[in-house]
Amino acid sequence: MAVVGAGYWGPNLVRNSMATPSIHLRWLCDLDEERARRVLGPYSTVATTDSYDRILSDPEVKAVAIATPAASHFTLAMAALDAGKHVLVEKPLTSALSDGEKLVHAAEERGLVLMCDHTYCYTPAVQELKRMVCGGELGEVQFIDSVRINLGLVQPDVDVLWDLAPHDISILDYLLPPGVSVTAVACHGADPIGHGMACVAYLTLKLSSGGMAHVHVNWLSPVKIRTMVVGGAHRTVVWDDLNPSQRLSVYDRGVERQASERLAAGDRKQITISYRTGDMVAPALREQEALRSMVEEFASSISEGRSPVTDGWSGLRVMHVLEAAAQSLRLDGAFVPVGQTVAATVGDDR
Repeated sequence: MAVVGAGYWGPNLVRNSMATPSIHLRWLCDLDEERARRVLGPYSTVATTDSYDRILSDPEVKAVAIATPAASHFTLAMAALDAGKHVLVEKPLTSALSDGEKLVHAAEERGLVLMCDHTYCYTPAVQELKRMVCGGELGEVQFIDSVRINLGLVQPDVDVLWDLAPHDISILDYLLPPGVSVTAVACHGADPIGHGMACVAYLTLKLSSGGMAHVHVNWLSPVKIRTMVVGGAHRTVVWDDLNPSQRLSVYDRGVERQASERLAAGDRKQITISYRTGDMVAPALREQEALRSMVEEFASSISEGRSPVTDGWSGLRVMHVLEAAAQSLRLDGAFVPVGQTVAATVGDDR
């Protein structure tokens, strides 16, 4: 495999690829080859280059991991697919929905793996959440509330929506049970520091099941918060990613409605509301770096000839939601149906 990009995320891919037995990291490519050398250190056997063509023409390279700015994802990924390489792309899949669709179809036509690096889907906490949601332990999902806020890093080329929300939307896409999807999105944002793009954003997502999800992303908060609340008809789970000793808390608490059979249909004033107060359980979770699991999934999907968990289609579904959110932001927060958006590119004035 070759890693392309030695900036913020590339070194993490390098480290985890080198620690994965099923992967032999052959190249690290960056326009600044000296930076690539610094990432590898003086004793590494991994070669460096500033020529992407050199990687694509190397018959020993079977896969390429792309960790470059979003605007370059389509060109680099399509060139790799054309060269017969499997491709792993950092989020978001591309900077334009139409380009993402082209990549997904190109990978399918060539029989190659296209995977999106939705790292949070590979955390033990999210995988346990997935098991509970799809196993029915929580009951029907009624609401999801996610907060991802911190101070910085303010990006020069994308707004906070495209920078942080892909994490939460990809987790939502992974967690929702079969048959449940996001149908519409409303997004409100603000740029109080005059950055030129939204630095604070709130997304409201309608679910096909009748439930609702809410996502808050923010570059300006002096405190860092990474929490998600998944509320089901039977139980509610709170995920605190910054609490390593208790990442998940499962509450057997909720609201139940009791209506008499003698009540006329629609007479909701006489429905009795009861509150269920039960135990809280904190399940034990194994600690494993999510990126390591993600890299292992990439290698396994190639060797087994199957689609990875976060394949190109999942990346495309996330982009559909992002595009709808971006259009809603331009429309002052109006709900926009997912899949019925006017295409925009990352970095557009929102």
